[in-house]
Amino acid sequence: MSFTQERIRDIVLTQRKFFRSGKTLDVKWRIEQLKKLKQAVLDHEELLEAALWEDLGKSKTEAYLCDIGPVIVEVNEILRGIKKWARPEKHFSGMMCFPSMRTTVYKMPYGVSLIISPFNFPILLTLGVLAASISGGNTAVIKASSKSAASTRALQKLIADTFPEEYVAMIDGGHDVADFCLAERFDKIFYTGSPAVAKHVLEQASHHLTSVALELGGETGNWAIVRRDADLRDAARKIAFFKLCNAGQICINVNQIAVAEEVADEFNAALKAEFIRQIGEKPQENPDYPKLITHAVYEKCERLSEEYRNRVIFGGTGDPETDRFAPTMIYPVGADEDIVQHELFCPILPIVPFQDAQIDSLAELIASREHPLSMYVFTSDMKWAKRFMASQQYGGGCINEVCIHMMVKGVPFNGTGHSGMGAYHGVWGFREFTHPTTVLKGKTRGNLPLREHPYSGKAGERKMKLLRIFEK
Repeated sequence: MSFTQERIRDIVLTQRKFFRSGKTLDVKWRIEQLKKLKQAVLDHEELLEAALWEDLGKSKTEAYLCDIGPVIVEVNEILRGIKKWARPEKHFSGMMCFPSMRTTVYKMPYGVSLIISPFNFPILLTLGVLAASISGGNTAVIKASSKSAASTRALQKLIADTFPEEYVAMIDGGHDVADFCLAERFDKIFYTGSPAVAKHVLEQASHHLTSVALELGGETGNWAIVRRDADLRDAARKIAFFKLCNAGQICINVNQIAVAEEVADEFNAALKAEFIRQIGEKPQENPDYPKLITHAVYEKCERLSEEYRNRVIFGGTGDPETDRFAPTMIYPVGADEDIVQHELFCPILPIVPFQDAQIDSLAELIASREHPLSMYVFTSDMKWAKRFMASQQYGGGCINEVCIHMMVKGVPFNGTGHSGMGAYHGVWGFREFTHPTTVLKGKTRGNLPLREHPYSGKAGERKMKLLRIFEK
């Protein structure tokens, strides 16, 4: 089915009518929909696994570990907490409001939401966001990526089998269809993707003053810093695992490594050894190693490898028939070289040496660039690590670990600046898809003339005395 502007408008209007019926306000009803979503994922698991293999070459284990399983975890967390999160808050109004002493804050849904999801984790970053939208009491229109076509088809079947279109609708198509969606009036937009497209999303949303959440990769990429006192083999093991995951096509992946030059040779040797141990000497021939989403990305990897051929110390080769390109270590790379100043979103891995005694200068350089989505530091100096992580601006990160900060329950996943705005996961997703509405319950008796004229003379003096008392 092709989606025209008129077709999308009809879907939005139908969903708005459904939302205004008030059905989504019932928390018990939302819980029922979340349970349906969870069961749908379980029922369509094989279909989703096959789609992820077709789009990205993900093995069954990686598909479940990174894309399917986390949706179940996310829904379970919401189911455990939603009754508490959605409960209206009661507040003491304060003496300034006497005799109206009770104020209630309701957690109200925005209404009709638009979810624009990416290709790299097409299941998680579609259904995980949908779960947050449902928890807040919204309806949802989903525009999935045309690059991960098999996953989009699988999601269309899952959604159609589970929800009526008046509640959740799945839209397929390219950038033109995305623009059709953005031309409509939505009440909440959640976009996951690149900073360049995010600017367009924000511009279009501004026409309707629509609230927007953005999860982006960051303009200049995520850093991993390996200091001279780090456990080098441990750091290499974890970074190798992460760079192999989804062939580097992850918004929170390591974009470049800064390694203390005093231990650079030892670390590079350890990282090579870990790549070989985990995936073999020719990763592109290993069926467990994911492929790149398009041949154009493969050609980018090939082009960068050729450009830096004399500094490629591992990898630099691939299989154009399968679009698998080996993780590629490039060393040494200067911190100001072009390859370090862009999000790569692929298996290319520049390694930047620095003098460990000049770590503060490196920190200043990182801080001067666009804020990354993630930050990773490897060191045994916890005092420095905590101070560094508490002073930089980024979405989230780890000390002596990679990526698993986003798996912690009860904490937000978010970016800042060029890496995004807003947050979700668990209660943070519920908050992202609701707005707090404050309602004071007034009294019809006992009201004081404190706020009323006159403000001068003896009456004004008495009122000033009371105001100063009440303000304390």
